[in-house]
Amino acid sequence: MKTLMPKIDPNRRKWFIVDLNGATLGRTATKLVRILRGKHRPDFAPHVDCGDHIVAVNASGLKVSGKNKDENLIYYRYTGYPGGLRQKTFAQTMASKPEDALILAVRRMLPKTILGRKVIKKLHVYAGAVHPHGAQKPEPLK
Repeated sequence: MKTLMPKIDPNRRKWFIVDLNGATLGRTATKLVRILRGKHRPDFAPHVDCGDHIVAVNASGLKVSGKNKDENLIYYRYTGYPGGLRQKTFAQTMASKPEDALILAVRRMLPKTILGRKVIKKLHVYAGAVHPHGAQKPEPLK
């Protein structure tokens, strides 16, 4: 058997734009990961970065499903020092920096390898409707 090595030209990558106003966090993140990895393409290979770019706007309009999940969904981070465990709820994250909620959800669904770190750079999230990627002519994504 031969291993398929798709030739991915960085100039052929598509740009998609997604409006997150009223979207559910988890369901949206799974759809975005599929496009970022390139699983929607016929030439997908799991060891090659063959996905497309995504511009996500209106991240402040994200929501989560479920009762009281705004307060029960907690994001933890560790500073590296003793007693340095910090936590933020989903509501606090959305109030301070709403882009982080989507970026964390997508990053945690990607592989924890060099490939995953390369793929997450193709996700561009903005809290408002304005973005600087107009020159790439992003196509709307449903």
